[in-house]
Amino acid sequence: MPDKFIAFQHAIESYETPEIFNYPFYYEPSPIAKLAAIQLQDYLTHQQDWKHNFGFDPDDESLAIGKMFGVLVVKKPNGEIGFLAAFSGKLADSNHHQYFVPPVFDMLAEDGFFKQEEAVLNALNTKIEEIELDKDFLDALDKLKQLKMQANDEIFAGRDQVKQAQKRRKALRTEASKTLSSEEYETLMEVQREESLRMQYFQRVLEKEWLDKITLKEKEIEPRQELIARLKSERKERSQQLQDQLFDQYKFLNANQKWKSLKQIFKEELNLPIPAAAGECAAPKLLHYAFKHSLQPIALAEFWWGRPPKSEVRKHGEFYPACRSKCEPILGHMLQGLQVEENPMLKNPAEGKQLEIIYEDDALMVINKPAEFLSVPGKHISDSVQKRINALHPGAVLVHRLDQSTSGIILVAKTKVAHTQLQAQFIKRTVTKRYIALLNGIVSPKQGLIDLPLRVDLDNRPRQMVCYQYGKSAKTKFEVIEIINGQTRISFFPITGRTHQLRVHAAHPSGLGTPIVGDDLYGQKSNRLHLHAAYLEFTHPNSKERVSFQVESPF
Repeated sequence: MPDKFIAFQHAIESYETPEIFNYPFYYEPSPIAKLAAIQLQDYLTHQQDWKHNFGFDPDDESLAIGKMFGVLVVKKPNGEIGFLAAFSGKLADSNHHQYFVPPVFDMLAEDGFFKQEEAVLNALNTKIEEIELDKDFLDALDKLKQLKMQANDEIFAGRDQVKQAQKRRKALRTEASKTLSSEEYETLMEVQREESLRMQYFQRVLEKEWLDKITLKEKEIEPRQELIARLKSERKERSQQLQDQLFDQYKFLNANQKWKSLKQIFKEELNLPIPAAAGECAAPKLLHYAFKHSLQPIALAEFWWGRPPKSEVRKHGEFYPACRSKCEPILGHMLQGLQVEENPMLKNPAEGKQLEIIYEDDALMVINKPAEFLSVPGKHISDSVQKRINALHPGAVLVHRLDQSTSGIILVAKTKVAHTQLQAQFIKRTVTKRYIALLNGIVSPKQGLIDLPLRVDLDNRPRQMVCYQYGKSAKTKFEVIEIINGQTRISFFPITGRTHQLRVHAAHPSGLGTPIVGDDLYGQKSNRLHLHAAYLEFTHPNSKERVSFQVESPF
């Protein structure tokens, strides 16, 4: 029996076993997968095998790091059902713990090539640092810098003197041409030529003297600079070789018992750079162990445990899909040979739904968009507001967009002139927008401003994350309407219009810390996302009058 197979502590006879493996990038955990997760969470709460600061203990001053954990319900060849457990990355500074499956490749093994080569690279770093921080070397660099600054000052001062002398001679010639005879003027010209040649000669001598001084000083430090360059070149080459060797060692087994390395999956087949920490997530570890030990995967679930990261929206104990940038290419290989649910992203969410035109004239249209309806054609689905409107008016263009899951008002321009004028109002922020949302919790302040810059989460598109370094400004005003049964009905007034702005501003701990009901990206899935674009006010491009439209919230 594989030593990482965990038996259920709870009777599972009443739990239905899924016949098809869940699509790992968008799913609702099955009841039996949730049961496995509950058992793992109980272990995490009470275990004494290792110590890791998840951020629960306010007296623990060590760095608090939340973790993504995963469970994989599996069936043994004899029919016994249990589960495997895994964590992403490392836990308590180790890759190995008794309760969890091992990594696909253990970089931290003391006798492994990675640690040995890492020691060599660390020694190179130390040597480079010693040379670069050597006092004599730093003093020599400083003297060279001062020498170049002094040379620059004197050389440019000399050149300025040459230019000023040229101007004086020119002025003198201009005046002399009015009073001197031809012979006298020619004599003056000869004197000026000699003066010019003399000054240019002394300037060249000055520049040559400074060049010689600088060259001499540079030769003094040249051996150390060459040594640093050689060491850095060696470090770069060895680091690249180590990385390539590491990518070759991360080999994943799939349901067909076929192996592929990270290099094969990303570089050779997809021509993509290999993301940092690829292969260290819970899902690949779980599936690899199952395939390696003849365990049949039944259902997967991953959840966050501990304090959320500052940039991302992560809730303690809640389930999340596998990350896309690192795991999607790997799992694309690993799930071959396994019957998996169809990718729901390939289904048309707008099928059977109709658009409601609430106003139309020669310049524009105002549309009430249902939830789960694309504004513009997507990567896999072309059916959208844009496509359907173009079937009625081929030249019509959406002035702005709503997220697929958000319902409500969309403004459409029927002419180029109208589109230009309306779009300018959005850019200048003279358009008034109001959204209605239902939040899955109680918001204490009655009103306020949320100011959290956003950028795309490169590992988990289309999720957005808070980023003060690279994010774009995102501001939202809010007013609480009412609180009913532990939920908050709220009005949002977005000042900017970033992707998922209202969803992140609602869910992030630095925002309202309360996700929108039905938010499958930043909260918990429900029958729909309870976010609705209820009100829009703008200046009509033809009449130049302020007009407004309102559609009541359907929830």
